[in-house]
Amino acid sequence: MKVSSNRFLIIDAFKAIASQLIVLHHLAAYGPISDSVHQLSPTLITWLYDYARIAVQIFFVIGGYFTARTIFSSRNNITSLTLNLFNKYLKLVVPFFFALILAITCAASSRGLADHEFIPDLPKLSQFLSHIFLLNGVLDFDSLLAGAWFIAIDFQLFLVMLCIAWLGGKTSDPRKAILVMITLISTASLFWFNRNPQYNDWALYFFGAYGMGATVYWSSQQGHSTAWLWLNVVLATLALLIDFRLRILIAVLVALILFSTNNMQIKLGFIQQKIIHYLGMISYSLFLVHFSVLMISNAIFSWLNITNPDIGIFFMVISWVGSLIVANFFYKKIEKPITSILKFSVKSQQRQAILTSSI
Repeated sequence: MKVSSNRFLIIDAFKAIASQLIVLHHLAAYGPISDSVHQLSPTLITWLYDYARIAVQIFFVIGGYFTARTIFSSRNNITSLTLNLFNKYLKLVVPFFFALILAITCAASSRGLADHEFIPDLPKLSQFLSHIFLLNGVLDFDSLLAGAWFIAIDFQLFLVMLCIAWLGGKTSDPRKAILVMITLISTASLFWFNRNPQYNDWALYFFGAYGMGATVYWSSQQGHSTAWLWLNVVLATLALLIDFRLRILIAVLVALILFSTNNMQIKLGFIQQKIIHYLGMISYSLFLVHFSVLMISNAIFSWLNITNPDIGIFFMVISWVGSLIVANFFYKKIEKPITSILKFSVKSQQRQAILTSSI
């Protein structure tokens, strides 16, 4: 296994930590296992329920960072942008499709053992298609797996950034125009949209964190001004003074850590680096499959009619470890092959676009 560079080691570490916290949040949020463990450790379960979910802000910052790398290093014509959008959709939705099939199957099996409100019913075609087209939140359909909303928002944010890149490409100074638009939309998000929960099915609610990630990428490149990052940090700080939100503070801290560690030499053992890289690498697969494992483990726990909280802790740990095992299998058999095919397709289409434009 190839070990990540220092830059990507930091990002892998963030992805690894965030994905584990999200799994633990859902373990604390759903089912009789959580209720059982709560009897022994109410403080831990309450903390995981209330605060671990904020780790999703880490993914928004990192997402903005990588999307900025795409738009600042590629041609922002309509052909290139459409290709990027199509490949982003496939990269998200093809693994998501298989995760939905797994979740529907596990939900059906779980309902045969126990009846819990958090286990979704067999979906109608309209509900299933709303997930495939990433419109389940906008159309107000119940989610078939925990965290489905994030995938839809991630795609929306990517689309907003591509629109910014397209508009910026029509100006005399595209890069400056892109940075201005990112900052303006981030400001609108921080001071208005993110303060109104009715917008939380839309990208603008989360764009403050995403935009900060984008300015981190710009400021981290050699020879680029850091002013845009500091401007966004100052604006976020002002927004926090007006209306404190822990999620925004986390986004600011993650952005600053990403920026400050840009040229830092990190000395870790080979095994530690491999573990961090592995957990970061499978983070999306873990995000997709852990709810299915959670449904099955809670159904078995309920079916066995277990009342001992100590056994509840054992089941919670088994659910966590089982999620990692299933995620590893899902990554190797589904996500990784799909990603490889898409990368090959993108390179082929880019070469074809260059040849066509040169004729």
